[in-house]
Amino acid sequence: MGKEDMNYSLLVEMYERIEATTKRLEITDYLVDLFKKTPKKLIDKVVYMTQGKLHPDYMGIELGIAEKLAIKAISLSSGAGEVEVDKALKKIGDIGEAAAKFLGKKTQVTLFHEPLTVSRVYETMDRIALSTGEGAQEAKIKLLASLLSDAEPEEAKYIVRTVTGKLRLGVADMTILDALAVAFCGSKENRPPLERAYNLSSDLGGLAAAVAERGLEGVKKFKITVGKPIRPMLAERLASPQEILEKMGGRCAVEYKYDGERLQIHKEKDKATIFSRRLENITHHYPDACQLVVNHVQASAAIVECEAVAINPDTGEMMPFQELMHRRRKYGIQEAMKLYPVSLFLFDLLYADGEDLTLKPYPERRRVLESLVEEGESIKLAKALVVDNAEALEKFFEEAVAEGCEGILAKAVYPESVYRAGAREWLWIKYKRDYQALLTDTVDLVVVGAFHGRGRRAGTYGALLLAAYNEKEDVFPTVCKIGSGFTDEDLEKLPRMLKDYIIPHKHARVVTQMKADVWFTPSLVLEVLGAEITLSPVHPCGINRIRKGSGLAIRFPRFTGRYREDKSPEDATTEDEIVELYLKRLKKVEA
Repeated sequence: MGKEDMNYSLLVEMYERIEATTKRLEITDYLVDLFKKTPKKLIDKVVYMTQGKLHPDYMGIELGIAEKLAIKAISLSSGAGEVEVDKALKKIGDIGEAAAKFLGKKTQVTLFHEPLTVSRVYETMDRIALSTGEGAQEAKIKLLASLLSDAEPEEAKYIVRTVTGKLRLGVADMTILDALAVAFCGSKENRPPLERAYNLSSDLGGLAAAVAERGLEGVKKFKITVGKPIRPMLAERLASPQEILEKMGGRCAVEYKYDGERLQIHKEKDKATIFSRRLENITHHYPDACQLVVNHVQASAAIVECEAVAINPDTGEMMPFQELMHRRRKYGIQEAMKLYPVSLFLFDLLYADGEDLTLKPYPERRRVLESLVEEGESIKLAKALVVDNAEALEKFFEEAVAEGCEGILAKAVYPESVYRAGAREWLWIKYKRDYQALLTDTVDLVVVGAFHGRGRRAGTYGALLLAAYNEKEDVFPTVCKIGSGFTDEDLEKLPRMLKDYIIPHKHARVVTQMKADVWFTPSLVLEVLGAEITLSPVHPCGINRIRKGSGLAIRFPRFTGRYREDKSPEDATTEDEIVELYLKRLKKVEA
């Protein structure tokens, strides 16, 4: 093994520690230690592998090993029968643990045992991911078996978990950024430049390589690149026009908030690439949207943001978000385009012909966007208006709702109203129809635990433990236990949806006093409708913010039926938003 390589066992040791800890700060310390030991030429690979991937998400390269193929590889490398491995898997419930068991007692002992290196594991996994066409499945099995044959039992566990997409350590991007800042820049205080570079590139491995090789100076040279998604700017929320105007200095722009899917579209001459709000490459699902941008955005290279809305081909009316999700399919795209054609409503411009517009204030970005877009029947600018009084804002809101929109998005217009990639700030504020009614606020919450069902729900989950997101601490404080609103179909599929996220103890980033029967890595986001928000001695969301010793809980929560698969856990409703909603409700009650 050369100086520019390291044993894979060092990664495995760190994975074991992360899985065992319930303390978030310890995870950062483990990563710092690992990054310092890692050769600079290898740091990008180590970061990707720790995330359970091989490349940035936007590249769309998946390992593609199903459990059945993994069973064949375990059988081939251990000498055990496939039926025996399958039976053990059903009993253990973890493909990684099953691999460790059989590799620990393999019948075929090789004479020359070569320790696995990170380079070898990564390169072999990359070959597995890139194997396509005739004979690909056999090639994948042989490649995986070749790794397992030289693996120690614990190494086999994590190799198999990684290739089957079940590593799921739950290490947050911000935790990795903290660790990189400490390891290569001396302190967490130096994280902001790293975060800015990550927000512009969406490539944590590439960022790690740059900071390891060239320190902060290398990071500061990161620029927007067409084809690499920019992490989207997020909005806060308020419950009334008066509060919005007060927060924005008495004047703001308001835009229709369409009930569709947020897309970031990159145009390069006659080609377009589409990324979801989670930065997945979803170009395949929207060839019609690609063509609209190529034809109507009058710039050689550009990055625009828009809302894609499904249109009823018979009436021309906008259809709900759920209808648009029929476009998310692997096959039958042409048929889906006919049944659910899309219209694009462009609302921001981040880059145009060499100019980074994220540093420009919103009014200037909007002006340039207007100058570059040639509107058509299926591509328009998001309807917008600048207002300076509550009556005008409320009227615009009512018009938006009447047109079939969710509500409106208010945007700051002062000189500092730049595009804060990856951030949630008061430069954008959501005002949706749900917020008008005192007791019908919808929130997006993360599933962190579950409780076994009884009676009719025996054999499935009777209730779920849900959490909001605390951005400052990078943790998920619980806010409610939910058992209402689930159909029989939901109850049947939830255990399947959550199976791969099960962990043996409360996740280090979850904060709660409750004792769930099952714990999960924070991953799945659900839309929830609440009757009201109350002070809680049990849930820590907003702890001590309203009253010492009390947090906040959502009373009578009910699942709306909407799985927010377009949102990552860090995109969920924040703790600050829950506190804000409570305070607004309190004011209305007192009034």
